[in-house]
Amino acid sequence: MAGMRIAVLGTGANGASLGADMIRAGLDVTFIDQWPANVEAMRASGLTVHLPNGISEITPVTVYHVSQVAELREPFDLVFTSVKTYDTRWATELIKSLLHESSLVVGLQNGMTIDDIANIVGSDRSVGAVLGIAANMVTPGVVVRQVSRDQTWLTIGSMDGGRTPALEAAAAALGHAGKISISDDIRASKWMKLIANIPEMLPSAILNVPLLEASRIPGVRAVMDAASREAYRTAKALGIAIVPIFGKTAEEVPDSDQYGIDLLDAVLERYSLPDTRVAVLQDWDKGRRAELDAFSGYVVAQQQKLGTRAPVNEAILRIAERIERGELAPDPSNAALLIEAGTNAPS
Repeated sequence: MAGMRIAVLGTGANGASLGADMIRAGLDVTFIDQWPANVEAMRASGLTVHLPNGISEITPVTVYHVSQVAELREPFDLVFTSVKTYDTRWATELIKSLLHESSLVVGLQNGMTIDDIANIVGSDRSVGAVLGIAANMVTPGVVVRQVSRDQTWLTIGSMDGGRTPALEAAAAALGHAGKISISDDIRASKWMKLIANIPEMLPSAILNVPLLEASRIPGVRAVMDAASREAYRTAKALGIAIVPIFGKTAEEVPDSDQYGIDLLDAVLERYSLPDTRVAVLQDWDKGRRAELDAFSGYVVAQQQKLGTRAPVNEAILRIAERIERGELAPDPSNAALLIEAGTNAPS
């Protein structure tokens, strides 16, 4: 990887944390971000990452605001995108002029961003990723990483399942941040992560409590499980292969929607601390629009294309949309609405 130029486009909690690990390994990494205060904080004091073992690391970074991308000239060999899913298309267009013919764009986000990226740079340059990590950034320039490197699980893969030297280089770069693997079916791997995300992201955000606390509110875990089972059934209906993620083996993957429940259990046990707040809730905490279409919204849309419905996810989505419109506040009292959403599950 000598001489390889890397960009991390979107340096919030995950992007900045993973990028810092690459920098500390000696790689040539440039940060690009759209939050002005974050850019200025990192320029002034570097990036601070508080690790779960109590150690804090301060890493000097080269960082640009998105408005300065037009000032850059030398192309990047690898671009890791870690913007919100709804920002993927414009962000990829923004960086496209700084790619050469064999550059790869690796989408670190949740959701099916591989297709949006492929539509802009071509399927041969779009790489998907699945992350098993938890982090937050409340203060500009400061990341609280809640999963250690040795417990962080990462996988990437090309759209056609092929392996190239560039893909291997991308995996090696990410490997400085955690345990890395290459998936032969990245779409399936991303669907498994979606199945894991579905029961956690919107429900705990709607309740405005950390994920572990949300899962323990009477009646809520059953709703989470019902949403997960719908996501699993959607994947099966679309012909998606059911594959192991989070370091699981093939033998640990049941041939039923119990797998969705197992994945949520893994999230709760391995990637959640008592104060872990999901990405959707972190967005709402900052007054930002959340990625509803990447989670329950995506499952609902896929079921509509199949001519059927995902009624539990649909009901959860409607509650979240009310919050986005300002008609409802995230609050533990919304548990009653969630439990009612669960009554839509097939008996």
